[in-house]
Amino acid sequence: MKTLHRRRHAAIVVAIGVLALVTAGVLLYAYRNPALDASAAPTLDIFDAQRAVVGQYHTPSAEEIASLGNADAVMFGRRLLNETARLLPDNVGNDLNCNSCHMAEGKRPFGNHYLNTGGGSYPRYMTRPGKDIGLAERINGCLQRSMNGKPLARDAPQMRAMLEYMAWLSRTVPDGARVAARSEGPIDTSLPPDRARGQALYAAQCAACHGDHGEGRRDGSGDIAFPPLWGERSFNIGAGMARLYKAASFIKHNMPPAASREPPLGQQVLPDQDAVDIADYFIHQPRPDFAGKGKDWPRDPKPKDARY
Repeated sequence: MKTLHRRRHAAIVVAIGVLALVTAGVLLYAYRNPALDASAAPTLDIFDAQRAVVGQYHTPSAEEIASLGNADAVMFGRRLLNETARLLPDNVGNDLNCNSCHMAEGKRPFGNHYLNTGGGSYPRYMTRPGKDIGLAERINGCLQRSMNGKPLARDAPQMRAMLEYMAWLSRTVPDGARVAARSEGPIDTSLPPDRARGQALYAAQCAACHGDHGEGRRDGSGDIAFPPLWGERSFNIGAGMARLYKAASFIKHNMPPAASREPPLGQQVLPDQDAVDIADYFIHQPRPDFAGKGKDWPRDPKPKDARY
């Protein structure tokens, strides 16, 4: 009996050891071979100009890029949008990247996505410049406003790469059609802001990531982890995020990011009033001016939440 007991005990020890080795191997493989991006978002309808559904959009995984004939350009564009400040130091004048505001690499509804940048969506009329603009001009507007920097030449390799990435995201969308996904989430624009209340809410809910003084946070490598919300290293007054209800919408539908591993990224638990109050507090903190602001909205009524 003692011999049988010892054999059983030895067998259990061996089994536990094998299980531990297998688990360690799986964890090591996952560590060395991380997924390139998050789980795919739900399927979205594609509709035509008459709002008839003409197809289904499946958010592509970055793993698919490797099979493309222009894989190098698309991957470079993806990197540029994620690491704009590092890769374009002559064009970015603050501590923001494109994807500081375009969530989930431009794939997330309500998160300023890129899903409809192809499919014939550009050139299109924009009220702020009061004219039709192309996608390259739209990107340069973000570089000059959101990143308080300088435009790229339209034929620059970096510009072409970002356009290639956006074209890849929308490659299955026919010309004239659009993915049924709003770029910005709904917010009650009739709510008046309470700036003092917003300051208290910011301290309680936002400062841990964005800093007590809106200075943002960097990771251990010195890269931007959480962008600054005001100060000389933040977006300038001409950026869309400097507008009250645009900022409030972004906060409500995207903050805090990565609250769970499942989409959507934000918890979406903030009442509209909280989002409006927080936005009103931080957009009115000191930030760079924008020299061309006097030329904005030359033909159309200025939005009621414009800062100038």
